[in-house]
Amino acid sequence: MAGPLFVLAAAVLWGLIGVQSAELLGAGLSPYEIAFWRAMIAAVLFAAYGSVRGGLRVPRGTDIPMLGLFALLGVTLFYTAYNLAVEAGGVSLAAILLYTAPAIVAVLAHVTLGERLTTVKVGLVALTLLGVVLVSVGGGGGVTISAASIGWGLLSAFGYSTYYIIGKWALRRWTAPAMYAVVMPVGGLALLPWVTFSDKGAREWLFILSLAVLSTFLAYALYAAGLARMQASKAVV
Repeated sequence: MAGPLFVLAAAVLWGLIGVQSAELLGAGLSPYEIAFWRAMIAAVLFAAYGSVRGGLRVPRGTDIPMLGLFALLGVTLFYTAYNLAVEAGGVSLAAILLYTAPAIVAVLAHVTLGERLTTVKVGLVALTLLGVVLVSVGGGGGVTISAASIGWGLLSAFGYSTYYIIGKWALRRWTAPAMYAVVMPVGGLALLPWVTFSDKGAREWLFILSLAVLSTFLAYALYAAGLARMQASKAVV
C-alpha cells in the first residue's frame, strides 16, 4: 500500500499548483518566470538533499541525452504549458486537461516499458477521458474554452506524462534527488530567453516558495518513492 499512498500525497500537493500559479499570474508574473523560479528553487533543494544523502554524481555520457530530453519536456515544456493553460482557460480547465495524461502514459508505457494494456487499465483511462470531456464542455465560471486553453492544457499533459515514462527509466539508474538536481536546473535555465523578471513582494515570494518547496520538491520526492513501488500506468491513474 505504500506506493499508492505516496503517489496520492504527491497528487494532493500537485493539486495546489493551479491555485498558486493563478495567484502569481494575477500579481503580474509571467508564466515563464513562474516556471523558472519553480524549477531553480527546487533544483537547489534537491541538490542540497542529495549532497546530504551522498547521492549526487555527474551524469554519464550515455545518460545525458535522455536526461536532457526529460528536462526540456518535463520541466521547460510542462511547467510553462501548465501556467499558460491556467492563464488562457482558468485553473479548473487546466487541471482537468492535465489529467488526459493517463491515456498518454498507458499507451507510451505499453510501447516503451512493456507494460500490458489490460482491460481494467483501458477502462479506467476511458473513464478518466470521459470525465475530462464532460467537465471541459460544461464550461462554467472562470472557465474559457479556446484553442489556446485546450492546446496548452494538452501540451502540459504530454509534458507531465514524461515523469512516468522517462522518470521510470531514470529512477532505475539514479536516485530521485540526483536526477532532479540535474533535470530541474537544465529545464529552468532553458526558459531564460523568455523570462522577464517582475517586481515581487513578500506575498509573491511566499507563493513562489510554496510552489517550489511543497508542490515541487516534496511532491516529487513522494512521487518518486511511489513510482519505485508500482507500475507507471497504475501510478498515473
